[in-house]
This record gives sequence, structure tokens and C-alpha cells, in this order.
Amino acid sequence: MRWLSTILIALLILLQYPLWLGKGGWLRVWDAARQVERRKENTHTLEVRNAALDAEVRDLKQGYDAIEERARFELGMIRQDEVFVQIPEKADEEALPGKTSRPPDGDKQ
Repeated sequence: MRWLSTILIALLILLQYPLWLGKGGWLRVWDAARQVERRKENTHTLEVRNAALDAEVRDLKQGYDAIEERARFELGMIRQDEVFVQIPEKADEEALPGKTSRPPDGDKQ
């Protein structure tokens, strides 16, 4: 009887080995599933980027508004009948001479 249980346990171990560690075992299936998920996420990211690029290309082909916008913001171009006005930032206003952020010493109360 002892031999029979030993043989059955050995047979069970031999049958379980390919299931868990073999060529098509569960560990490889789980690894493949993780790789598929990563690829799906990467594909989704690329699809979103491609859709944005496609919309930009269609906009550039169809109208002049997108071309004008790019010329203004990326190249700094303006039309011939326009005047370019630059408004300084708030930090630049504080650095102007004659302006102080604290009251003069004679105004203490």
C-alpha cells in the first residue's frame, strides 16, 4: 500500500509539472496576458496621438486659420497691417524705477 501511494504522488507531481512550468503552462499564460495588457495600453496611447495628429493635418489642409496660428505663435510672424504690442508681466512692473512696494519712511504712523 505504501508503494501505491508513493507511485500515485509521483504520478501527480509528474502531471502537475507541465501544467505549471511547461511550454503552455499557467505561468507563461499569465506572463503573456500581462504583455498583452501592456501592448493594449501602448496602442491606446499611440491611437490618441495619431488621432490628434490626423486632426491637425486635416485642419492645416482645409483652412488658413491653423496655418496663421502656427505662423503667429511658433514663428512670431504678424500681418502687414498689424502692430505688435507686448504687455510686460506683473513682476516686470515691480522692477520699474519710481515704483516701490513699501511706503516711504516719512509716512510712518
